[in-house]
Amino acid sequence: MSLDEELTALRREIHRRPELAGEERETAGLVAEQLRAAGLEVTTGVGGHGVVAVLDGSAEGPTIAYRADMDAVDATRNVLPFPRTGRVYDEGFASTVPGVAHLCGHDLHTAIGVGIARTLAASSERVRGRLVFVFQPAEEPLQGARAMLDTGLVQRLAPREFYALHTSPFPTGTIAVSPGHGLPGLDQLRILLPEGQDAAALAAEVEALGTVHFPQNVTEYHAGFHALLDPEAAAARQESVSATAWTEPGPAVGVLLRVWPQEHLPAVRAQAARIAAAAGGRAEFQDAPFPALVNSPGLSTAAGDYLSTAMGPESVLWARASWPYNCEDFALFTHEAPGTQLYLGVANADAGIDGAPHSPEFAADERAIGHGVRAIPDLLPHRVTTRPTAH
Repeated sequence: MSLDEELTALRREIHRRPELAGEERETAGLVAEQLRAAGLEVTTGVGGHGVVAVLDGSAEGPTIAYRADMDAVDATRNVLPFPRTGRVYDEGFASTVPGVAHLCGHDLHTAIGVGIARTLAASSERVRGRLVFVFQPAEEPLQGARAMLDTGLVQRLAPREFYALHTSPFPTGTIAVSPGHGLPGLDQLRILLPEGQDAAALAAEVEALGTVHFPQNVTEYHAGFHALLDPEAAAARQESVSATAWTEPGPAVGVLLRVWPQEHLPAVRAQAARIAAAAGGRAEFQDAPFPALVNSPGLSTAAGDYLSTAMGPESVLWARASWPYNCEDFALFTHEAPGTQLYLGVANADAGIDGAPHSPEFAADERAIGHGVRAIPDLLPHRVTTRPTAH
């Protein structure tokens, strides 16, 4: 069996038995087993069910880290409200856990991360320095990265740079880089209202703060993602606010704000507070917003340039704005060392595979696994032997 076939089988096993955030015991066990068999130094139980594996190269050099996330999605809640077609993409390896599914591609992330580590372990003579592989739990609730960092292990390994891949609706066979852009942070607040106030009207007023609005179907999702590649369309997306509000007993209004760039968040907070005060209410903000993921311009550009040479320029796409609707736990790792998250294309229009994370019928072209495993094991050793890039 080829490595691609083994990794596809691993992906399907993880897909078949998905585990929610904080419950990734079996997935972590599969990862640790394969990494130990490849000869890596493996630590388990890092920040919950996190796994960290270390590969020391054949000569001195810096430490470069790669991260993959492992948790699945609560399919009853954390799913985009898109129309369903009833099509089944994973016949023969569909989730056997009611209400839980890998609808964000973390099963692919995990399989690809294992494949990258195995590939590099099998040719460690070409690796200088140290490579660290971080398999993270609990990304969906934005908790796992902090839990892993709180153990201090990642900091002691002192990576110079951090890398990650995330599935995207770009075509299979492509990888997109996003220099200086990424994903917004997340701010949460609750507006408490006097008795008799119209919470629904206030929720609508707060949502009107948004300058972008969630796609209503997969077609709109694809169009929005591909607009990131268009310089003119992306120029109009350099600043964005996504606001989601709902009514709660009290009466009260719950609010989620995603603001890019994050420097604009205080102004948006102030607007929400003024709306609350005008209705006689009070806005209660969480202590600190979750930070935005900002891809290092230098590392992203260097990665895109290298992959364009190694894989062909047609394989590399350049995203020129941030996707405004999602947040990413990888942001905390990039606070420890400069990093970049690359978009891995997993869509296949001819096969009807949408590649849109969190859509109710998310599907991925499994050929993308091999594509990721061939691209990143070239990039990481190259970065180890390259002088630090201006960030």
